[in-house]
Parts: sequence; structure tokens; C-alpha cells
Amino acid sequence: MGVKTYNPNEQLPYITTRREAVLAWGRKNSLWPMPFGTACCAIEFMGVVSSVFDISRFGAELVRFSPRQSDLLIVAGTITYKMAPILKQIYDQMSEPKWVISMGVCASSGGFYNNYCTMQGIDHIIPVDVYIAGCPPRPEAILDAVMKIQEKIENPKTKPPAQFKVKEPKFDY
Repeated sequence: MGVKTYNPNEQLPYITTRREAVLAWGRKNSLWPMPFGTACCAIEFMGVVSSVFDISRFGAELVRFSPRQSDLLIVAGTITYKMAPILKQIYDQMSEPKWVISMGVCASSGGFYNNYCTMQGIDHIIPVDVYIAGCPPRPEAILDAVMKIQEKIENPKTKPPAQFKVKEPKFDY
């Protein structure tokens, strides 16, 4: 990107850039999150939206409760197998491009609810872009996750660091 003068006599500046860079800049700075809150993590998310932490400083101010109007799904809390089809339907109704944050240990891995009705991680039904650790996570961790999503939007070809690559599990039955 650069600023140049078209005609030195008229002094009309113009900017050169790529179309993808402009779109990424717009998407990065105008995230519309949709919370799918089921437990105490949703209360922490309310704190992030409040004026104390103010998620709007990071370009994610407009919290929407319709999947058609949002591009960032924040799953906060325990997901049971009964809720899983609803969460999948909400994810499918979101328009592309879309991103998902798994907030807290219950959404990421089932937490301490290792029983017949609790889903052991939402990545079994929808793809997750950023996981947030904690039970419930601090608001700073949520803001950090939003910034990681913004980095991912700005650099879509960046791959995760090698330590996050996990081999596919092999089961011996």
C-alpha cells in the first residue's frame, strides 16, 4: 500500500492496495459476535461487553442474537448432546466467512462433566478457531481470543504454530 500523487499539477493523492487487504481490514474491525451462553462463562462474557472491559475497543461491539447477523460465534458453557443439533443449526445459519471461539473448559473439552449427556468439546460438531482455557476464563483471555481472531482474519494463510498440531488419534478396538 502506498500513497502517490496522480498528477503533480493537480496534487490529487491516491492510495494503492489490494482488494483483499481492504476486505480483511473491514472484517477485522467490525466483528459481530453472537454469544451461545449456557453457563457461568456467559456471565463472564457479559463482563467483557460491559464498560469495564469494553469489547467495543477491539471492533466487536455489536453483539447480535441472530445467526444471520453475526460472523463470530462465541460458545460459552457446557454443551449437552440435546443442545448439539441446535448449536450446529445456528452455526450453519451464519453467513460466510464465520469464526468460532470455544470459551471455557466445558465448551472446549466437557470440563468436569464427563457423563453420558455432556458433549466432550464442541469441535465434534463445528470447527473452532480459538480455544479459551479457564473455568470460567478471565475477561482478558476473551479479549485476547478476539485479537487472535482478528490476526487470523488479517493473515488468513498463517498456519498455527507447530506445538498446536495434533496427530489424529488411533484407536485399537
